[in-house]
Amino acid sequence: MNSINRRTVLAGLGAAGTGLLAACGKDAPDTPSLLSPTGSQVARAEKKRGATGRVVSVNVTSAPSTLDLGGGVLAKSWAFSGQVPGKEIRISAGDTLSAELSNQLPGATTTSLHWHGISLRSDMDGVPPVTQDPVRAGSNFTYRFVADKPGTYFFHPHVGVQVDRALYAPLIIEDPREPLSYDDEWVVVLDDWLDGVTGTPDDVFAELSHHMSGMDMNSTESSRATSSRPPSMSTPTSPSMSMSASTPGLPSASSGDGPSTRFRLTGTASPLLGRDAGDVSYPYHLINGRVSTDPAVYNGAPGRRVRLRIVNAGADTAYRVALGGHKLTVTHTDGFPVEHEEVDTLLVAMGERYDVLVTLDDGVFPLVALAEGKDVTGMALVRTGSGGLPDPAVRPKELDGRTVAAGQLRASDGVRLEAKDPDQVVRVKLTGSMGAYDWAINGKRFDMADPTANPLLVQEGQRVRLDFVNATNMWHPMHLHGHTYQIGDTGPRKDTTIVLPRSKVSVLFDADNPGQWMLHCHNAYHSEAGMMALVAYGA
Repeated sequence: MNSINRRTVLAGLGAAGTGLLAACGKDAPDTPSLLSPTGSQVARAEKKRGATGRVVSVNVTSAPSTLDLGGGVLAKSWAFSGQVPGKEIRISAGDTLSAELSNQLPGATTTSLHWHGISLRSDMDGVPPVTQDPVRAGSNFTYRFVADKPGTYFFHPHVGVQVDRALYAPLIIEDPREPLSYDDEWVVVLDDWLDGVTGTPDDVFAELSHHMSGMDMNSTESSRATSSRPPSMSTPTSPSMSMSASTPGLPSASSGDGPSTRFRLTGTASPLLGRDAGDVSYPYHLINGRVSTDPAVYNGAPGRRVRLRIVNAGADTAYRVALGGHKLTVTHTDGFPVEHEEVDTLLVAMGERYDVLVTLDDGVFPLVALAEGKDVTGMALVRTGSGGLPDPAVRPKELDGRTVAAGQLRASDGVRLEAKDPDQVVRVKLTGSMGAYDWAINGKRFDMADPTANPLLVQEGQRVRLDFVNATNMWHPMHLHGHTYQIGDTGPRKDTTIVLPRSKVSVLFDADNPGQWMLHCHNAYHSEAGMMALVAYGA
């Protein structure tokens, strides 16, 4: 995400920001002319959305908080209105959301709100410095847009690695013509957690980007990104504010070869993810803000059909999710319906969402999120009858059953893109390595000082094919703002999808939402290191 600690750049954006957004490189003859996020085309597209005329107003406050994660675990973090996850926002398709953000974060910390997965107007996307100036500490900013696509979404900052704190919350857009039949629903938010326990996300990024770049990792990567800027870092929390990763009772980061590390995770492996599972050692994996020893509980009744809306708000961890003793029927991914598929377990990457239906049995059942390749779990409970608390480390057999990821699903007929040849093919090569921590797109790390440099140009009205070509030894969940794409000719409609190492994934979308949009890896640390690009509509 965009690092707000590039303060020498962003401090001058207050007055100059409007000029940056409007000019879009017109002063440079070799830079293509881009549509402004505030242009008339953006307003025209907004008017075409099916609005109900109803306005839902909410307030979101970002502020320091001491959070009770259960089991006696208290964590000093930053949160929305003092809770984790933040308070759910629920509206109906076509409603106008008016969300006032109040930034009460400490010092000169700036922030924003990105509405993950929503097709909305470009100037409300919440990406400083591309679509707005950062919201300064002590200031407010109101996001106002029509949300016309039903589904399961969430919102979080798009500044630095703030998403790896408690700054996230679900956004549910209900379908007034809901075709599914069920008795109840439960929103399930997954998260990997270390903030205020073993350190801060800024500490993690400082170690990964600087410590790793100074090590000789003997990388076998054939392609290295060419940096357009050095990785930025935030000022780490003082040692007195965080415990060592070797605190008794907490998982420790492996030191591997070379100097000892506090946060770096080595030796992870996952066949589902193709190779290394992640970079960061987390002491806890939360479901709805609770640790496994003191879990969140859903109370229901046997025979009831429940819709689970599953959101992975984590920063570095994919989860394999299963409900002990039950099958899951997948109905949606990233807000869009799919042909129903019965599975034992789902693989959910950072930024992905899945809706599933389950008919509840009688008893107490563990809902388990296995941190893929990291060999630790988060757990919540489904209680419909009598029974004791399962072992917090329980591994239900369903975790080893039929596992489905997005590429195995098919879009429902009503949302499948009309078959046609693409007007444009854009190659999106994912480059970089763990050793140099030089994650990038097409060999260029995103430059906050020049955000409209090297854009991926598209034209309004065209069918675009993005070819994700992963030249790295890591997997990357690739997220496109402001649009949904379709995986292949018949795959699901998505905004975030896993691209395995040394593989290619082609996706299709219609360029029907003019503006400027980020395309990036939703591993927070890869994105912050530079694996981002600007998808921009030509003027």
